[in-house]
Formats: sequence, structure tokens, C-alpha cells
Amino acid sequence: MKRVGLVVAYDGTKYSGWQTQPNGITIQGVLNDTLSELLGEKIETIGASRTDAGVHALGNVAVFDTESRIPGKISYALNQRLPEDIRVQLSEEVEPDFHPRYCDSEKTYEYRILNRKFPVPTERLYSYFYHYKLDVDKMKEATSYLIGRHDFASFCGSGAQVKTTIRTVTSMDVWRDGDMVTIRISGTGFLYNMVRIISGTLIEIGNGQYPPERMDKILKACDRGAAGPTAPAQGLTLMGIEFF
Repeated sequence: MKRVGLVVAYDGTKYSGWQTQPNGITIQGVLNDTLSELLGEKIETIGASRTDAGVHALGNVAVFDTESRIPGKISYALNQRLPEDIRVQLSEEVEPDFHPRYCDSEKTYEYRILNRKFPVPTERLYSYFYHYKLDVDKMKEATSYLIGRHDFASFCGSGAQVKTTIRTVTSMDVWRDGDMVTIRISGTGFLYNMVRIISGTLIEIGNGQYPPERMDKILKACDRGAAGPTAPAQGLTLMGIEFF
């Protein structure tokens, strides 16, 4: 039995998220079916990040076990069979006990906001259009309160089943490039909808609804009702995962 690791990029627009479910087409489901057909056995992948419906990835990580002889260029063989909005970027044999969800790692996400007077059609699937002017300096100032190990209960979506809402954010940044405002956040783990809720809160700070220091009070409240809205899925991309 061999364990194989994959780095997978995908456009999440047409999918009901990563995780296999009975009533929707998912990234994991398509990978499982394609691998099973290619290798001639039942394959079940394990993903590092269960991205939501509409969320994209450039570097999600998955593993699977197989007794089949792995083609020398399995990534090429897979990509010939996968739909064009899912592509394997790397494939390699890994240690039999390597589990992408339980190994120490750092995940990096980016949330992109198209901040201009009118939408751009070619950006509609990969950014959130927001026409009120955003103050990026204030947004960046607000991120300083989130860096470190904190209880992020205020930024956890309802319905999450977790033992603890304590997480560690290792770095955050916000910058503008023309009309595109990007929020970049890295951490050792994230709660359900955490990045999208943080992004929605930063947007409210950027539009002047409240000052940057309000972020500290929101964090300490440990109450989802204290934070801003959950920003739409299409602006979010999992950029990559680094394992320690």
C-alpha cells in the first residue's frame, strides 16, 4: 500500500465545496471518481482544507492510498481526465502516516475585493465587487489586533463543530493594486468561515463604519454577532499550505 500526495488547484465556481456530499458535485468527489477510474480501484482522498462552495484554491493538498502501480506521471494522466477547472500541480509518494489535516502546517488565504465604481465582468468569479471606497490603511491597522493566538469565536460561522475556537494567525496584510484590494492571512488553522468573516469585518472598517481599534473589542467579545458579515465566497482563494 502506498500513500500519494497531491497539490490541487481549482476554480470552485461550479462546485459545492471540497468535501464529498450526496446532493452536489464537489472537488473531492470528482477527484475520487477520476482516480478510481484511472487506477482501477476504489479511491478515497483526504484533503487538508475543506473549502466551501464557490471558494477557489491554488494549492490545496490531498492524499490517497492505493495498492495499484502508480503511473510515473500520474499528474499528467489525471489532468487529462479531470475537468479543466481542476488541475493537479504536483504528485508524489509520501510517508504512510502523513495526514494533511493532522500534521503541523501553515495555510495562506487571499481575499480579493474589486473596489471601483462599476463591476468588471472578467473579475466577477474571482473577487467581491464593492463600490464604496475602502481605506486600506485603516484595514491594515485593524489586522494588527488579530495576529497571534486568540479565541476567534467572534469570527466562527454558525454550525461549526469544534472543540475550541482558539487559533493562531501568524501574519496578515492588506494592500491595494489599482482597483483590487487584497487581504492576505496565514495561520496554523482556521475556523468555519473565519477568513470570510474577518474579511467582511475589515470591509466595514475600511468603509468607515467603525475605527480600526474596534477590531480588538470584536475579537474579545467572543460573539459572532459582534463581527461583520460573512464576505461572499468567490473572493476567497486558498493560496497554499506549508507543512512543518
